Amino acid sequence: MQGTVRHGGSKRRRSQPHHPTAPESGDADAGGGQSGLAPGLYVVATPIGNARDITLRALDVLAGVDVIACEDTRVTARLLTMHGLSTPLFRYDDHNAPAAGGVLLERLAAGDRVALVSDAGTPLISDPGYRLVRAASDGGVPVYAIPGPSAVTAALSIAGLPTDRFLFAGFPPARPAARRRFLEDLAGIPATLVLMEAPHRCAATLADLAQVLGPREAAVGRELTKRFEEMRRGPLDVLARAAADMDRIRGEITIVITSAPAARAETDATETAADLDRRLVAAMAHGSVKDAVDALTGETGLPRRQVYARALALSRRGS
Repeated sequence: MQGTVRHGGSKRRRSQPHHPTAPESGDADAGGGQSGLAPGLYVVATPIGNARDITLRALDVLAGVDVIACEDTRVTARLLTMHGLSTPLFRYDDHNAPAAGGVLLERLAAGDRVALVSDAGTPLISDPGYRLVRAASDGGVPVYAIPGPSAVTAALSIAGLPTDRFLFAGFPPARPAARRRFLEDLAGIPATLVLMEAPHRCAATLADLAQVLGPREAAVGRELTKRFEEMRRGPLDVLARAAADMDRIRGEITIVITSAPAARAETDATETAADLDRRLVAAMAHGSVKDAVDALTGETGLPRRQVYARALALSRRGS
């Protein structure tokens, strides 16, 4: 398998440190190092593709905890085998979270060291786990971040779009109508948008994005950190047509879309209802309602639903 690294052999046990919480800056940290592991919950990022992307600290933690809570034990077992580790695994996912979370909290209360991982990337980012983290913290259990790979930051770093402000919106709904409503709610947000999507829905989602958001600049990342990594950039409508022409899209997809135009962020000051009406009437005089709505949605940055409703009202008034 590509990117295999061996790290040690059997699972290593460490003595308890003198301080049960994270040490001060400059000392050996709580997630591995000379002092070993303190009791607590360790939220550990794992590779999103290339196995070499795991950090040395993450390997130390995965080797030193008493148990690893994971979504799919088979996936995590393969990762541990790559690195020569044999820490016990415990399944924890959205389906068994109430019961499994109770077991993990009991172990944490007893002083165990528990690592929480997802199948890939940083836990809690479109993955289960926040209830466990919150309950542990509320119960006085130390919670440590062991940072590392994330498809969100990986895509942002190479998308070539502004990153000073961004919103991660997760996966859009699978059903077309619900997906379009979801995207319309994001339309006016003055920040770069980051979405994830399954490969078999990528073309449909890009088409809806182009319809709802207009021809905004965007980037579509596929197979990030893997052998066939790809990042396509361009206006949403161009990316949507390219995806529609592909026989099959493979690999996990991350979509990055530039922020709402300034006109949308300052709608009250720059886009009055009267001005919108005037522009819609002029556009509909030379084309269909749909063409006028498409054009004004892209030009003004207003939500398509809002522009379409106004166009219909003006069309009925003129008939």
